[in-house]
Amino acid sequence: MSDNKKLAYECPEDEEVDREQPLMAHLLELRSRLVRASVSVLVVFAILSPFMKHIFDLLSKPLMAALPQGVKMLSTGVVAPFFVPLKVTLFLAFLIALPYVLYQVWAFVAPGLYKREKRLIFPILTSSIVMFALGMLYCYFIVFRMVFMFIAGFSPESVNFAPDIDAYFSFVITMFVAFGITFEVPIVVMVLNRMGAATYERLCKIRPYVIVGAFVVAAIVTPPDVMSQCLLALPLVVLYQVGIWCVKLFGKKEENSNS
Repeated sequence: MSDNKKLAYECPEDEEVDREQPLMAHLLELRSRLVRASVSVLVVFAILSPFMKHIFDLLSKPLMAALPQGVKMLSTGVVAPFFVPLKVTLFLAFLIALPYVLYQVWAFVAPGLYKREKRLIFPILTSSIVMFALGMLYCYFIVFRMVFMFIAGFSPESVNFAPDIDAYFSFVITMFVAFGITFEVPIVVMVLNRMGAATYERLCKIRPYVIVGAFVVAAIVTPPDVMSQCLLALPLVVLYQVGIWCVKLFGKKEENSNS
């Protein structure tokens, strides 16, 4: 009887300790994963840092091709010639280290997932990286060249078209992120279907609203010219249709209520 009373007395403290230990273990694991991810980015940045000038020159190549002969970009800030190439290199280092960073995220959350969720998340992460990279490549090789040529062609003779390097960096990063996210649309559509949130019929039904929304988003994100908006909105609409086709071929079928 005394043993039962002793157990009843000790039980609340033991439960509190048991709750604290997993929490501390998770926090330590999270810190470890964050440190590894940060170190990976810094290591890649250290490797790329001697080539900061060349990396920025490569990033500015589409704009320089559109500028008149002999015209260069401007630097209105005192430290901008140093910090802008540094930020460009850091951004590139993050992109290169992104697969390892996502692996650390995966390693942290994987123990709490079911097997079917693990089988689903790995291809989602892999395809997301590939599609984001394709979106950035499309932006760099096609969008930038056409947009800068279009803008430079409309520049009056009395205006010296020479953008500031800090403004150019902000513009480029915004466009990279916008087009990278745009190319994730087929994956988002497939995930929504797998979760049961969107069937093939429903995706087809809301397609007109998606088309309108694509042009609205493009008008907000891109510069206020028709070409930039079309270069973002049209791929978004096409990729949404690709997502619909993928759902039709590989997606989760709608269950009949009678069956």
